[in-house]
Amino acid sequence: MISLTSAELNAWIVAFFFPLARILALLVAAPPFNNPVVPVRVTLLLGIAIAVAITPALPAIPVIEPASGLGLLILAQQMIIGFAMGFTLRLVFSAVDMTGNMISNQMGLGFATAYDPQSASQTVVISEFLGMLALLIFMAIDGHLMVIATLVRSFTVLPIGAEAIANGTWSNIANAGGVIFSSGVLLALPIVVALMITNIALGVLGRVAPQLNLMAIGFPITIILGFAALFISMSHLGAPLQQMFEYGLNSMLGVFVRR
Repeated sequence: MISLTSAELNAWIVAFFFPLARILALLVAAPPFNNPVVPVRVTLLLGIAIAVAITPALPAIPVIEPASGLGLLILAQQMIIGFAMGFTLRLVFSAVDMTGNMISNQMGLGFATAYDPQSASQTVVISEFLGMLALLIFMAIDGHLMVIATLVRSFTVLPIGAEAIANGTWSNIANAGGVIFSSGVLLALPIVVALMITNIALGVLGRVAPQLNLMAIGFPITIILGFAALFISMSHLGAPLQQMFEYGLNSMLGVFVRR
């Protein structure tokens, strides 16, 4: 008959559930795993499978009573770490959404919205299109596998224990968000500048020929030129998006480093 002591049972529980907390928190926050279309049961099974696969290779975890105050504190810490890592990667896709919003507003399509399953809300069509394109590129370069690999590496960079998270973590997340959103602005800049020149030309045309109905011809011209500029820039979006994804993946661990 196999007998287990309470210390051995607690060690097994700690070795599995502490990593599982970080894994599930990341899967809830990080794309593409946080898509509302993915059932919660699938996310839970994926998290358990990853935990079972990587637990034997993780650094030694200190034996702590799981139901004690310190054990609950470490459990909450692991959830915060997972959420922070997933949120940092989510900033990349938020920057792409911001790019779509800027382009839509300049084109005059800010009112054209559709349901986006990724964010579970109404989103302008250009943002939804660019977001889907970014997600497909992310999956094509095996970004989902890179997320899991970064997660596994995080247990070595930031091992499970009572050590506090670096004080500069939250400022690092804010700095990462600033870099990502500035990249989103630069991503939309060529199309925004082209549409701005179009609007200036329409304004000059309205002064030269006041009898023209700019409301009737301005919107179609702006929309057509906007789609034309977006079509031309499609072949050049791959490299900037891959750089943004690379920065997001590096930031998943970089936010926990003191700077």
